[in-house]
Amino acid sequence: MSDENRTVLILYATETGAAREVADRLARHCRRIHFTCRVLSTDKYSLSDLISEPLVLFVIATTGAGSEPRAMTPMWKTLLRSDLPSDLFDDLAFAVFGLGDSAYEKFCWPAKKLSRRLSSLGATEICERGEGDDQDPLGLDGALEPWMGKVLDALLRSYPLPDHLEIIPAATVPSARVSCNTRITAEDWYQDVRHLEFDFDEEIRHTRFSPGDVAVVRPLALASDVDTFLRSMYWLDVADIPLRITHTMTDQSLPEHLPAVVTPRALFTEYLDFNAVPRRSFFEYLRYFTDDELEREKLDEFLSREGADDLYEYCYKVRRTIREVLSEFRHVKIPMEYIFDVFPPLRPRQFSIASSIKRFPSQIHLCVAIVKYRTKLKVPRRGVCTAFLASLQPGDKVQIGLEKGLIKLPADNNTPVICVGPGTGVAPMRAVIQERVHLGAHANTLYFGCRSATKDQHYASDWRTHASADALAYRAAFSRDSPEGTKRVYVQDLIEEDAERVWGCYVEARASLYRGRSANKMPLAVKNALRSAAETYGGLTRLKRGQLIEECWS
Repeated sequence: MSDENRTVLILYATETGAAREVADRLARHCRRIHFTCRVLSTDKYSLSDLISEPLVLFVIATTGAGSEPRAMTPMWKTLLRSDLPSDLFDDLAFAVFGLGDSAYEKFCWPAKKLSRRLSSLGATEICERGEGDDQDPLGLDGALEPWMGKVLDALLRSYPLPDHLEIIPAATVPSARVSCNTRITAEDWYQDVRHLEFDFDEEIRHTRFSPGDVAVVRPLALASDVDTFLRSMYWLDVADIPLRITHTMTDQSLPEHLPAVVTPRALFTEYLDFNAVPRRSFFEYLRYFTDDELEREKLDEFLSREGADDLYEYCYKVRRTIREVLSEFRHVKIPMEYIFDVFPPLRPRQFSIASSIKRFPSQIHLCVAIVKYRTKLKVPRRGVCTAFLASLQPGDKVQIGLEKGLIKLPADNNTPVICVGPGTGVAPMRAVIQERVHLGAHANTLYFGCRSATKDQHYASDWRTHASADALAYRAAFSRDSPEGTKRVYVQDLIEEDAERVWGCYVEARASLYRGRSANKMPLAVKNALRSAAETYGGLTRLKRGQLIEECWS
């Protein structure tokens, strides 16, 4: 297959839009191996053209008790005609992914029937059918991610990549350019929270994300930190000499996206982390690379069973970094050949996307708290990725990937949505509300919590604008603004105040509630407030499965 003919047709049949999202994701992965994709609904495609297609990928949802989506019915009726010859699709290669729910007897039934019927008409299935299950802890992704990998492998076997092309890494989308990096907390406030906007080029049209999805940012270590580290390791004189990386030990993993030729400066800027808290194996390597007897004795002590508590006190309790350890074990000389053994990869960080692609079609917005703290050693510390983000200037480029989140908006725009977003946990809620307002859905409530109305009320003007248009009920709790001597008010207190209305939304309109991430006791307090509402106004002891979607991690 020539470069010009690397084409694939992706046909989807959907009722709620889920199959279309899967088709878009599948197209994005096919483009990684340089296929040109056409993505169409089955009702927008002329079935008579199917006989001339060399390669088709089908994404088929299930409706009702195992029926095909209405958009697929005309195609299915035509395929069932008894007068079709058994070699009709001899020249067609295909694969099928079904969307379903294993709680139903006819799980992914339309996809199964389509797969069998195409095979009976002579078509060749290039890989085993995929069956996404809503009951899976990962939802559809539990089956979709491995299936897409199999599809790409099958395509590459049948249509090898030309020598002058390389597979585009899975975790990245085209470089995003910074267009805005603005502090949104008061200048005199203790916490620096940033609103960041990233612009994409034309390829963003092929990059789909939904409310609740996650941006995966590949940070760069600050140039000043890299320079200081290289100097401390006596590597400055070789810092900019290119190294050729040969992966000879296949049982050892290397950092993702590592190029074949790279300088030590680039390695410690983009790929290896010298600011991480080291694992125990790090100290094992140091034992090999020092010729100082006192250092060896100390390392032997740390690595012994009896010295485990000492190692904990020295390193893990105070979160001492690799760079700080090496500054104390000054006789350690790490050979360049062992840097991938000693230093962990500089891993990407995840941030909830704070914008809707429908509202901002060529942008991604983030809401990020810049991490600064002091360790128990009284050493000032910065988060690697947030320090990188804080340093960005308009025009700078950043590598950003995408991951699916847990939020799935109701198909009916009349269904109420209740969002709970404390602090920067309001980021995915902003995306939800933007998307809902864009779709004309106005039954939205936001419970927002922060310390001060004037210091850290993130996106206050957004909420006021939506509220003035009757598109949002905005309920905010400012815990430090309460008069002295009175009880502090938190998000859960507002939910308790509104318990009858909140529970009414659940029962009468089957509302969905989404809660943004938070590292404190708020998640449990919100659950307790909802449980109290269920007990008081519903006579229930627990919420229905799937009605509370939590987007959180540590």
